[in-house]
Amino acid sequence: MCQEIAREQQRISVYSTHRKFGKVVTIIEGLDEKSIDIKELTKDLKSRLACGGTEKSGHIELQGDHRPRVKNVLMEMGFSSDMIDVR
Repeated sequence: MCQEIAREQQRISVYSTHRKFGKVVTIIEGLDEKSIDIKELTKDLKSRLACGGTEKSGHIELQGDHRPRVKNVLMEMGFSSDMIDVR
């Protein structure tokens, strides 16, 4: 129950950036490490989006540009659509 409430109150920012050799990485920030298991969330996102990725210092990095799909997947997982900002 606590994790459900925490998911609805998260202010999440989703954006993409370019890395070495022109590789695109989608970054998801604003997740509270204390109330949500970020490692489990990363694992679930990677399997749903069929991509590689990692969890680093409080944010999630996914290989490729997944901005359009990440919002829908996060909403399916119980996050509020009003609190997800896709840039």
